[in-house]
Amino acid sequence: MLGNKSSKVDRAILASVADYFKVLSEVSRLEILNCLNSEPMSVMEIAEATGLGQANLSKHLKILTQAGMLIRQQRGTSAFYEIADPMIFELCDLVCHRLSDRVIQQAASFAKFKATETESET
Repeated sequence: MLGNKSSKVDRAILASVADYFKVLSEVSRLEILNCLNSEPMSVMEIAEATGLGQANLSKHLKILTQAGMLIRQQRGTSAFYEIADPMIFELCDLVCHRLSDRVIQQAASFAKFKATETESET
């Protein structure tokens, strides 16, 4: 889509992509998604795992559910949440690996700079 130079992407589609990434731009939401990586959890379990307060957690769960990233199921008096599309973890892994590569490259550049600086001082 964005990498394909031969076709023009509709602005509405780009807006949807931007909205999707906006949902993922909040650390608390990423923490919630990470908690739900292995199994569905109740709101209470998510609160305990993340340390988020009830009101804050509810706000983020609502946003993630409205974005289609989570599924909410009522079980008795408890609400349980689970990941709607596990592909979200592939996306996050891709970003994490890219950031890791960038940090490694920056560290190598810094080390090279320091070595050059040290040589010029002698």
